[in-house]
Amino acid sequence: MRNRHSKTAHHIAICEANYLRLENLLINFLNDRYKFELHLNDLDIQYISFLILERTKHTLVIEAKQNDISSSLNDFVIRINVFIDAGLAEVASYQSEKPLPFFFKKSSIQSKDEKDQQNRFLTEWLESIFISGIAPKSAIEKIFDD
Repeated sequence: MRNRHSKTAHHIAICEANYLRLENLLINFLNDRYKFELHLNDLDIQYISFLILERTKHTLVIEAKQNDISSSLNDFVIRINVFIDAGLAEVASYQSEKPLPFFFKKSSIQSKDEKDQQNRFLTEWLESIFISGIAPKSAIEKIFDD
């Protein structure tokens, strides 16, 4: 029983951290569209966009995309559910693939921790955005101060 609690607490901590990263990157979710351009070198340009698909008083559904000009292998789409009142952001789907709910028997195609992997990927991707410097400097400083 104790192991389950720590797994849930860890998942919530990841979702809270992802919420803070998104809130800072998307400037408190004020706009419906956000676009960033990342120049890794002269040949490697990546376009990152965030589109708010649905907005209610307490929730957002965001579609995040990365397009790499030099290699389509680096292209992906993530759909993120943002719970404003709870301060949580959780991956709903990655490349249009949703993790199976806990009450379904896992298929041999999906791993047991697919949901955790998707949320961890979101964490690492958002961190790479901040590290790359495509976010405003004030947003980066705020993340490190927290």
